[in-house]
Amino acid sequence: MRITQSLPLMERLKILTDAAKYDAACTSSGTSRRGSGQGMGNCADMGICHSFSADGRCISLLKILFTNECVFDCHYCINRCSNDIPRASFTPDEVCRLTIEFYRRNYIEGLFLSSGILKNPAYTMELLYQTLFKLRNEYHFEGYIHVKAIPGAPPELIQQTGFLADRMSVNLELPTSEGLKRLAPHKSRRTILSPMRQIQTGITANQEELALWKGTPAFVPAGQSTQMIIGATGESDYQIVNVAEALYQKFGLKRVFYSAFIRVNEDALLPVLPGGPPLLREHRLYQADWLLRYYGFQAKELLSEQNPNFNVFLDPKCHWALNHLGEFPVEVNRAGYEALLRVPGIGVKSARRIVAARRFGSLRFEDLKKMGVVLKRAVYFITCQGRTMYPIRLEEDYITRNLLSVKERLPYDIDGFRQMNLFDDMKLSRMPGREDYQKAVSGQL
Repeated sequence: MRITQSLPLMERLKILTDAAKYDAACTSSGTSRRGSGQGMGNCADMGICHSFSADGRCISLLKILFTNECVFDCHYCINRCSNDIPRASFTPDEVCRLTIEFYRRNYIEGLFLSSGILKNPAYTMELLYQTLFKLRNEYHFEGYIHVKAIPGAPPELIQQTGFLADRMSVNLELPTSEGLKRLAPHKSRRTILSPMRQIQTGITANQEELALWKGTPAFVPAGQSTQMIIGATGESDYQIVNVAEALYQKFGLKRVFYSAFIRVNEDALLPVLPGGPPLLREHRLYQADWLLRYYGFQAKELLSEQNPNFNVFLDPKCHWALNHLGEFPVEVNRAGYEALLRVPGIGVKSARRIVAARRFGSLRFEDLKKMGVVLKRAVYFITCQGRTMYPIRLEEDYITRNLLSVKERLPYDIDGFRQMNLFDDMKLSRMPGREDYQKAVSGQL
């Protein structure tokens, strides 16, 4: 299977790395697998993502599209078939060589491979499978690989690819089927959820087989993830967190990613964003997602139909606490672990430290600070030995004013959305030129 290209490899690399920047579902490995000693690379459980851009995207993977050609015409996508943009494609061998050469030079630790739909889903998934097969068996790469499963592709291709990848993901695209019909009419919720269910079933069956038979090949050992675009359609935060909760519970996902909508196309169906991409809203949804996964919250507790959106000026846990002041104050020397987790300013580690330390004596506010409790938020919701840190009023307006007076630490440059890439100049004296690009790949830099 050959794909002819007129553009030089470096020009295609520039186009296809730039085209991949809108895919946020790119994360650390979450699995541990040592190399066999006969190939190159391994997969460390502490993760492979050491560098992040200002908007939270990981850049330590070679993050590329196989092709930005696409037969679909999704209104929000820069690569839609109706757009007049430079098009490029790799061949399986080219992706393999790029991955190996970048890895040998210690530029990357793994590969994130997505793709537009070339001809049809089956044809595209076949190319992705060929790429991974060559990379694993001919180039003997044993590092981390995250690959997209293409909705509508034959199940057997997705199954075969799953035994070669560490993580797979199927983008949900938009939170609701109504939004999908409006902005991506060529896609359907059924075709998206079908491979997601197949991967979940395959992971479960493989884990049972691994428990019985040693040497069984692992199927998607790092699990699966997905991505939703936030702000392109009119869903509330309540709808979004309910969708995320359902995905975690019904499909066993490792991670749901939220991508703030960026208006890259002039289209009447797309919302106008005078304030830019809703990055702060995206940040709040990530915080809420953390509460769902690690803090024991349920979506119906965080929001409701009567109160459907988060207060962007407060983090979701503070937002919940202010709406449930009857649960507070919490006495840190007696409260259970679950109750401590619901206190703003107390995280998983600090809650565990509190439970462990109070067995040896009563805790004071000075002790809590040493344990990592953020007292500037927690002080309004806790007592130590029956006393507050200083006189406070357990009133919503009073606490809200005080919380807002202390500026929250937001992700760096939340107002920006520039995607870093392998060739970023990192604010050096000049931008890299064509010669620099060529030297980077050839190893001369």
